[in-house]
Formats: sequence, C-alpha cells, structure tokens
Amino acid sequence: MYWTRWVGKLVLCTVLFVPAVTWAAHPLITDDSGTQGKGKFQFELNGQYDSDKETVAGVSTKSTGGQVGATLSYGIIESADLVLSLAYVWGKVEEDGATVYDEKGISDTTFEVKWLFFEKESWSLALKPGVSFPTGDENKGLGTGKTGYHVFLIASKEVASWAFHANLGYIRNENKFDEEKNIWHVSLATTYEVVKDLKVVGNIGIERSPDKTSDNDPAFLIGGFIYSVSKNFDLDCGVKYGLTSSETDLSVLAGIAFRF
Repeated sequence: MYWTRWVGKLVLCTVLFVPAVTWAAHPLITDDSGTQGKGKFQFELNGQYDSDKETVAGVSTKSTGGQVGATLSYGIIESADLVLSLAYVWGKVEEDGATVYDEKGISDTTFEVKWLFFEKESWSLALKPGVSFPTGDENKGLGTGKTGYHVFLIASKEVASWAFHANLGYIRNENKFDEEKNIWHVSLATTYEVVKDLKVVGNIGIERSPDKTSDNDPAFLIGGFIYSVSKNFDLDCGVKYGLTSSETDLSVLAGIAFRF
C-alpha cells in the first residue's frame, strides 16, 4: 500500500532530519562549523509540521505529520562539542479520505561529536560523526529498528554580513524496512544579517532516496529568519519546500536556542 512509502519518508526524517533540524542555525538543515566553546552549553527546542499530497494509480493520498525535537550541545574543548538529540514524532496517512496510518511517539536518539579542525581567516572546516540508536518503535514507523551511523564534512565562510555553509554527508541507514542503507547528502546554506540581530536564511539540498527502486532523490529548499533576542537566546522560523516528488511537499519550521 502507498502509505508504507510515506512511513518510509517519516523514518528517513527520523534518521536525517532530527539531528539536522536541531543543528546550530535552525531552521537550516545545513550545519555550520561553529562550536560552543569549552564548558559552554546550548539547548535547542524545535518544531516541524509536514504536509504532503500525491495521487498514485488513481488513489489520492494525504500525509501529515511532524516532530518536536530537543538537542543539548556541550563544549568539551574549544574546538569540539558533544551533541545529544531526541524527538517526539507523529504521522497520519489518509487514502481517499480513509485513515490507513496514525501513529506517534519517541523516535530514534542521536549522539554526535562536532570537531572544528581547521580555521584560517574567514574559512573553517569541521567533521561531525554520529550514531543513531533505535529508541523509536519501528513497528509503528517511528524508528529504523537498528543502530546506524553518519559523518558530515562541514565548510563555512564569512564575508561581512554574509555567511556561507556547505555540507557533504554519508548516512549508514541501517533499518528493518529493506531500504537503501547507503545515503549521501549534499546541501548549501547562506545567512544574511539584514539589520542588527535579524538574519534572513536560505538552504538547498538533496540526498539519496531510501527507496532502492527510485531514481527520484529528495531535494528541498528552505527560506526563513533567525532573530537574536539577546546574545544567548535566538528565535527562528522557516518554510521548507519539496523540489522533487519524493520530498515532503511543505514543512513549517520554528524553534528556539538558548546558550549558557
């Protein structure tokens, strides 16, 4: 049934976008190379609502869902952070108006290390390896059912009021759904400080589809804002659009970040 494909999308979001959504510059998925600094913490709380509609073989499918994710980052040294992420997710699928899937609960947990290993003038590079633990119920489509891992190479450059970021990633998508296990990710992002404490942000990216039989890889575009209420407290919001049919049509993003 088609809804199982959408549940696959939800699982992919759990693997990829829970750690992505809770990165430093939410609502961006693309991470920046910055770290917290020795002995410093950052707590993020982010929400996402997803909506997708498709018609396949004459069957109209409407899918909705979302997540609330929390991330705690801690600087063990000036150039390295430990990052722990957990999310509560939910999803509902209707085929021709009849509900065929409706589940919610805790998803898989992610632990990462972010290492800033190069800085020169306005350029910086970081590595971010991580492990996902199967704390979500895979029978309900809330997790993968297996321990997976990933690694991202992050590049950042700052020019006056602009900042540019690029991510190249590999995700080992261990799962119990016969999905593709080797997922690549490429994305680019930029931020621009329009006025003091207010940034406009943009993000584009693509990753390998978890559907082994598909040659339609999910691609996205994000636009949004980040407002710094104070030096240690940020508010953000954004909208994510699917550029390909395999990506969720529309997602609304919002979050807060508090540093201490």
